[in-house]
Amino acid sequence: MAEPGIKPMAVPGGQLFFARLMRATAGFWERLGNLESRVLRSETERVRIEKPIYVTGLARSGTTILTELLAAHPDVTSLRYSDFPPAWTPYWWNALRAQLPLPKVAPAERSHRDRLRVTPESPEAVEEVLWMHFFPGAHEPGAVHVLDESSENSRFERFYRQHLRKLLAVRKSSRYLAKGNYNLTRLAYLRKLFPDARFVVPLREPEWHIASLMKQDRLFRGQHELNPKVTRYMQLLGHFEFGVHKHPINVGDAGLAAEIARLWDSDEAVRGWALYWQALHEFLLKQLESDPELARACLLVPYEPLCGETEPWIERILEHAGLPAETFGEARAEFATRLSLPDYYRPDFDDRERHIIEGLTGDIHRRLRALAEAED
Repeated sequence: MAEPGIKPMAVPGGQLFFARLMRATAGFWERLGNLESRVLRSETERVRIEKPIYVTGLARSGTTILTELLAAHPDVTSLRYSDFPPAWTPYWWNALRAQLPLPKVAPAERSHRDRLRVTPESPEAVEEVLWMHFFPGAHEPGAVHVLDESSENSRFERFYRQHLRKLLAVRKSSRYLAKGNYNLTRLAYLRKLFPDARFVVPLREPEWHIASLMKQDRLFRGQHELNPKVTRYMQLLGHFEFGVHKHPINVGDAGLAAEIARLWDSDEAVRGWALYWQALHEFLLKQLESDPELARACLLVPYEPLCGETEPWIERILEHAGLPAETFGEARAEFATRLSLPDYYRPDFDDRERHIIEGLTGDIHRRLRALAEAED
């Protein structure tokens, strides 16, 4: 049941219509994107994809604020809210928008009700629509959602590289940034595509993280009751983390994924979310421990120290990403004052639930924190 006082999210009918149309005719848009690439070949062939930056992690870990921080750097660009749904032709779409007399939109709190204020120009995880098209099983319940160094999709790889070049060209930027929670299971594949890629992975204390996940799930379940279009829109955008149509990322154990989904819909939801946290972070930990090169390409960012010791962490993030710090002064000052631990909710687990969370997540969290501290 929707929580009292929650207003339904507005989903413009025209935007939903075009998003559904583009999903249904994705083959046409792929061809149009390839045509755009051919027309622009002389311009984009000079564009280098250098050290693309990927911010990824389990939802509600801090990926959005880290993406906003990196996107504030003048060398960086990313896909934005305004790029959905016409993400397939980034050059033509952005060139057109630059010529339109668009009104200035004031920042507004996003639908997650988590203090983060966005505009159509804010970075968003829009590239997931491409992954869904080229990898049809990317979000199928029961399918394994891992892409690693053995994965291949030449059609996607050609399109994706050209897509990044076109976005860099039209925005006159030198570095590409992508936020994508699902990229947590694609790290090895992305590093195969871009050996110099940089990954930034937030790590959040499990009790608070799980409380935030459950809070968001309740919110989007309530939004579905108030306006079912919200769920459809989120699916078209490639978000299946919360609400009535959520399903877990399967890192290779279909039985575990099914058990997590079952627990989510039972009176043992806390155990289900704790199992989910455990599964994804254990998958990450094993990758980093077994692949030193990937570990060097990843920066683990503990969320709580980021909020409490913001400026030193900004320096580390910029250094890891290979971004010059001297051009980030004004943005650094803004984020140093803006970042803080959440004060709009608190975990309300009982002792039994805390015991479950600690038992399933504690050891993995401590080992990942040790890795993060060893990066100093």
